[in-house]
Amino acid sequence: MKTLALLLVILATILAWNYTHRPIIYSPGVLISSEPEQTSITDSPITCGNFNLKPLAHLALDARVLHRKIYRYDRQAALVPVDLVLGWGPMSDQRVLDRIAITQSMRFYWFEYKMPPPISEEEIIAHSTNMHVIPSTPALASQCKSLRTGALVHLDGDLVEATAPNFRTWRSSLSRTDTGNGACELIWLKKLSVLSSTNSQHHSTIVTR
Repeated sequence: MKTLALLLVILATILAWNYTHRPIIYSPGVLISSEPEQTSITDSPITCGNFNLKPLAHLALDARVLHRKIYRYDRQAALVPVDLVLGWGPMSDQRVLDRIAITQSMRFYWFEYKMPPPISEEEIIAHSTNMHVIPSTPALASQCKSLRTGALVHLDGDLVEATAPNFRTWRSSLSRTDTGNGACELIWLKKLSVLSSTNSQHHSTIVTR
């Protein structure tokens, strides 16, 4: 009897976790209309554990979380425990995303679609990114790791170049339109907030702060 009760508790816990972490679905329409804002900076280097971070540019953006991947065991995990795939413009539109399969592995972001694509591949690339997140606080690390797919967020931080002893230099991309190795952003995340929205499955509006 105790074994059955324990199994029921475990099952209930799993079901509750799956429910609270399920993707957020919206009705069709662009949810994030703004573009990322990147500005040049000349800030001093940042020390993060054994890593030295050289700020390259400031980045602020509103985006929809398209996928999240927590890393624990690769060499980069000591610096970057989580990667976020973020989308804006047409890549925040449920109608577009319903036709694109998004995955993450090996620090890359992958997308697949059936022909014809919902939007051009160039638009997909220009309106989404795989962001390597260096949380500036433990609270930000926990917040990033708990984000649901579909969450609407505002991020603020610095794109950086990371160096450390016996560690290959890791430099952030400064472009939103590049692809392949080196095309992802490496961000020292200072602020993260979840944006509010009156969006539901029955009506759609742009997000509000």
